[in-house]
Amino acid sequence: MELATQRLLTNSVAAAVVLLLCLQGFGFCFPDHDAVPRYSFLRHAAEAPRVSYHDYIIVGGGTAGCPLGATLSERFDVLVLERGGSPYGNPNVSELALLVQNLAYLTPTSPAQRFVSTDGVINARARCLGGGTCINAGFYSRASLQEVEEMGLNPELVESSFHWVEKEVAFRPRLTGWTSAFMAGLLESGVTPDNGFTYDHLPGTKIGGTTFDQNGHRHTAADLLKYADPDRITVLLRATAQRILFRNRGRKHTPEAYGVVYKDEAGNVHEAYLKDSSSGEIILSAGALGSPQLLMLSGIGPAPHLESLGIEVVLDQPLVGYGMSDNPLNAIIVPSPQPLEITSVQVVGIRPDYYVESATGINLAAALLAGNSAVPAATSPISYSFQGGTILEKLARPLSQGFLRLRNRDPEENPLVTFNYFMEAEDVQTCVAALRTIERVIDSRALSRFRYPNQSVQSLVALSASVAVNLRARNANDSTSLEQYCKDLVMTIWHYHGGCQVGKVVDHDYKVLGVDALRIIDGSTFTFSPGTNPQATVMMLGRYMGVQMLKGPKFH
Repeated sequence: MELATQRLLTNSVAAAVVLLLCLQGFGFCFPDHDAVPRYSFLRHAAEAPRVSYHDYIIVGGGTAGCPLGATLSERFDVLVLERGGSPYGNPNVSELALLVQNLAYLTPTSPAQRFVSTDGVINARARCLGGGTCINAGFYSRASLQEVEEMGLNPELVESSFHWVEKEVAFRPRLTGWTSAFMAGLLESGVTPDNGFTYDHLPGTKIGGTTFDQNGHRHTAADLLKYADPDRITVLLRATAQRILFRNRGRKHTPEAYGVVYKDEAGNVHEAYLKDSSSGEIILSAGALGSPQLLMLSGIGPAPHLESLGIEVVLDQPLVGYGMSDNPLNAIIVPSPQPLEITSVQVVGIRPDYYVESATGINLAAALLAGNSAVPAATSPISYSFQGGTILEKLARPLSQGFLRLRNRDPEENPLVTFNYFMEAEDVQTCVAALRTIERVIDSRALSRFRYPNQSVQSLVALSASVAVNLRARNANDSTSLEQYCKDLVMTIWHYHGGCQVGKVVDHDYKVLGVDALRIIDGSTFTFSPGTNPQATVMMLGRYMGVQMLKGPKFH
């Protein structure tokens, strides 16, 4: 046990040093470059005209923006502005084996952009065509029927939209020995029934889908652009929206969105406008950080906050930036005497209040430690991998919520965000219950062959406490009290949402309340994280809303 622990700790520190070296230019990471465009309509913003006119302008070519743009292009002239680069030709994005490197590689234009919440939890947001589907763990699982009903969506159109997405990006995973044992351990621990392989969200244990194919190659929301009409869509890379333009027409006092100012990678300013003859709209699909941030930068948000930064107020909307929530992740690591290949999430145990998942061979600590100057030096860089498994739990619907505020007026910089993890005592109790389930899985007969024989669950909790990474204050009892373990060692599962919630900032058609010709279609509108992992539902929503908007003026 001591040897395994020492090896694990050494790997974590050394892997972090590799990341630091690559950030300093020592060449251990893949370069940040854009490949030859995969689509004829994909180009850099620097090649775009200084002024252009379109039926629809989508800010954010991400998880929702790509399917939305592809769908709208069936009938309309669509411009998609993506602040990041292309996922194509970048092995860090496309290969499962490089999942950690993708999160760890940090430059001003890298696909993953680091941010740290004011709670001290290290996090990331996407900066790449395809959005979060380019940097996540790939698990594909639909929203439940109850969640679809809560979202006020048409079940038949939801079903067809899911199928549209799944034809291109979802696959059945090839289970490894560990994953099969983990699944058996969940069932042995009472997380029943066995639902087999399904994309559906069902109580019990199931094999879910994945966006990694049988060759370990990632498929992203950008792949859904294959459905776009190339003559009706333009997708610009390195196009960073600065602000939305508003006007008041005639006697109408409601602000109307009519254009977007954006910059290319050289800093040149471009303007994109809606066609006067069109009943089109500007649509924000910039994510749970980007959409509320851009609303505020454009003058829609809490007036006192905007005025403190010298931003002209278009609409005093105090609820922009509120309801921010990040589903907490807590994990226990299990070093294994057997070599384990790198696998992402393949199986999930679904309880009403929490979900339990697993991955192997992935040194998550290495990714989180990248760029942390507090990491001690190591003499020789080694692998990012870890010989063992990580079993993690996610709270399904945390009651604790926070808020987002602008740091400054620079759209390239991350806003300030507070999630208030475990502010509500009920969240702590749910986390403890989830960790108890993980302990039972670790102690199951099914998983025993993947553990060192002298490892106790308590020793694994203590080991995990010694390597889990965040910037929060630590208490002496966080390895012996599960309540304290939850609070002190919380990490993110990257499923943060809110800030432009339905019923508060947008209506049920995702139109921004109080202004015309502006919608928000992305995870910032969510009041909960749908399914065990939200990417399936976000891609579905992009397709769903595109189909609705194709119906014409009645829907508008």
